[in-house]
Amino acid sequence: MVVVVLAVVMTGDRLLYAEEATLHVDEGVGPHPILPAPNQTVLPTISIATPIGWKNTERPVAANGLNVQAFARGLDHPRWLYRLPNGDILVAESTSPDTDVKSIKSRIAGVVMGKVGAGGPSPDRIILLRDTKGTGTADVREVFLEHLHSPFGMALVGDTLYIANADAIVSVPYHEGDTRITGTPRKVVDLPSGYNHHWTKNILASPDGHSLFVTIGSNSNVADNGLAAEEGRARIDRLDLATGQLSPYATGLRNPNGLAWEPQTGALWVAVNERDEIGSDLVPDYITAVKEGAFYGWPWSYYGQHVDTRVKPENPDAVAKALVPDYALGPHTASLGIAFGMEATALPSEWREGLFVAQHGSWNRRPKSGYRVVFVPFVNGRPEGLPKEVLTGFLTPDETHTHGRPVGLTVDRSGALLVADDTGGVIWRVTGTTSPTL
Repeated sequence: MVVVVLAVVMTGDRLLYAEEATLHVDEGVGPHPILPAPNQTVLPTISIATPIGWKNTERPVAANGLNVQAFARGLDHPRWLYRLPNGDILVAESTSPDTDVKSIKSRIAGVVMGKVGAGGPSPDRIILLRDTKGTGTADVREVFLEHLHSPFGMALVGDTLYIANADAIVSVPYHEGDTRITGTPRKVVDLPSGYNHHWTKNILASPDGHSLFVTIGSNSNVADNGLAAEEGRARIDRLDLATGQLSPYATGLRNPNGLAWEPQTGALWVAVNERDEIGSDLVPDYITAVKEGAFYGWPWSYYGQHVDTRVKPENPDAVAKALVPDYALGPHTASLGIAFGMEATALPSEWREGLFVAQHGSWNRRPKSGYRVVFVPFVNGRPEGLPKEVLTGFLTPDETHTHGRPVGLTVDRSGALLVADDTGGVIWRVTGTTSPTL
């Protein structure tokens, strides 16, 4: 079976069967997505796009009224972004630590990840970018911190910078204007790692600076390696910085990534990647306001109380408690980074009230979904209406290749949206067409 599936991955995605979506991806979007019956096939749907990068002046396609240019090029898997108070941009260059359990499925996944540009040794470092001339392009690039372990989320609290490695949160002292940290990071707390199927760990400081919220993805698609391997995973934890204690904040979240505070209500919002291998139309990724103590279904159910019969033993009591997420983002879009638009003052006002979402792109859907940045409008602190495309053009028209894949988002000091494009090795900068550069 391994050889057969690998042959499909390497030579094409229509050799053996043609499972594909029966619904348009937009039918799996919004507060009430259409959720058809599961369509589990003998072999998973594998439809991948080979990365080809961006040549010369090529760039994504910006929405009407917007402009996009490269803030920095030539980076090595730029995954996540963080803006320091002085306007410097930190970029986590990172890939998987390659500690997943060695199985048939993980071998297939490894080949798939290699084909989409996510393989190879992790750079394991953070790069600092600075625009000293006000041109909208970084003219200073320094290795800020290295010898990390698949770093991802970053958060500054006072004069301490916290970094979420794949297996632990570490910290280093930071002074405004620093361009390089030479000291050894101090371990703050271990994080569940195990096989590290979902290795990315994000962090967000609480408004009072007393705690960090920490995303921890599941160790498999749907508890494939048993429930014991999922202990402490598929959740958001809260880290008390005074005591160093981790405690669960919300659970049943298969692979939470982007975190942000909604500016009107102060609610914590998260983007979550849902499960695979039950058809191209299931299951939508989503964004939701996170309720403390809430359970969101994984692994026993999806999108509320829709039971996933693959998971054994069943747990009807847990399913009965599962909350419905606030807003679906379409099946298999791999929605990752989020950023609220309130500070995006370099964009027209129509982009201020809502949430930007980076969609890294599907591997388990035919036709493909994601590979774009979208904006979900909000009214009174809640999603309202369909998403609007911000950046497209990452995927070629025939869907066989991708120039790049958006991941992390932040808003820079001038109010422009920055987008980390990991396989393209670029940080893109989005402004309004009539806005000054800075």
